[in-house]
Amino acid sequence: MKKNVLIASFDLEVGGVERSLISMLRNYDYDQYEVDLKLFSHTGDFMDLLPPGPGLLTECPKYKTFRLSIAETVKRGSFALAAARLRARYKAARSGAEETGYRQMQYMWQYALPHLPEARKPYDIAISYLWPHDFVAYKVTAKTKIAWIHTDYSTVDTDVERDLKTWSAFDAIIAVSDQCRKAFLKKYPILKKKVHVVENITSPDMVRTLASEEEPEPLNRDHRFKFVTVGRLSHAKGIDQAVEALKLLVDKGYSDAAWYVVGYGGDEAAIREAVASYGLEDHFFLLGKKTNPYPYMKAADVYVQPSRYEGKAVTVGEAQILGKPVLITNYPTARSQVKDGVDGLICSQGPKGIADGLEVMLTNERLRQKLSANCLETDYRNHDELLKLYTLP
Repeated sequence: MKKNVLIASFDLEVGGVERSLISMLRNYDYDQYEVDLKLFSHTGDFMDLLPPGPGLLTECPKYKTFRLSIAETVKRGSFALAAARLRARYKAARSGAEETGYRQMQYMWQYALPHLPEARKPYDIAISYLWPHDFVAYKVTAKTKIAWIHTDYSTVDTDVERDLKTWSAFDAIIAVSDQCRKAFLKKYPILKKKVHVVENITSPDMVRTLASEEEPEPLNRDHRFKFVTVGRLSHAKGIDQAVEALKLLVDKGYSDAAWYVVGYGGDEAAIREAVASYGLEDHFFLLGKKTNPYPYMKAADVYVQPSRYEGKAVTVGEAQILGKPVLITNYPTARSQVKDGVDGLICSQGPKGIADGLEVMLTNERLRQKLSANCLETDYRNHDELLKLYTLP
């Protein structure tokens, strides 16, 4: 008899977490498991990539409000949820935290929970794939509850007491890398027995096929040395320091270089302003959201991940699948993803560190060839990682 599984996440907008979810769903064992997929919002360019295996549950309007403005939430008649959002914003602002975004999300869920419906049926296994994990923790009945960690928790400011209460509702916690696990346990050592590692599921054949599906305009017409990054335009992804790093490189005389960024996010206006202020309009390009980023990765001379922190960047692994020389910053979990000097290069954090790494990559063709060859010789298939998930209590 098949076990009933619920997998919950927010939506399928273009992002690394969403890509990893699609890969997991493509490789899930549907002979042994009946899978329901709970998306709070049936939106995002990746909706078309959903495989036929999971059953997509009906969208619930109340859960969808979490990424609407408070004004729009009021317009839709969800007054209690709007009030919860305001209360959460006020409490987060008074917390004294330098970055209040994570706390605000925690408190939003805390105050909204009494006004949200429960899951319609019980499950054998319930998986919360994206933080905050309150829905599965408090609104789902399941014999086994599992929560996923995609980021370096040692770098984010959360209400630890509130977090621990929610984590306690789960039987297992999945980290996407061993370094991600270690970073999490620095903050929550009491949870050591619950935390396991299941790496993001990669789909090399899919990545290679999609990389050849279209021409990456305008990269295909740009004959300069091309750096490419795929990621959200946010503080965590470090695109702002990428702009400054390229300025340092150009000022050293490397004017025949261009950097293309595929992605979108709240920092776009500030990044465009920085590009203009440094006079890099002909060197640094924001291409916006792309459902298929792989042709752009394939067109790169070097793939760069200038992040301040990561759990395990999906895009780095995908660039390696395409045989790209990879440069990443030395964020705490970097060495779980790249063997420095073997299948990628790790540079120091900050604009100068990134600029130094860019210069090494640009000037050392032999190194690029070595890194590329090592990546092409590596088998990145890891579907067996799901066996770890299936054997959890």
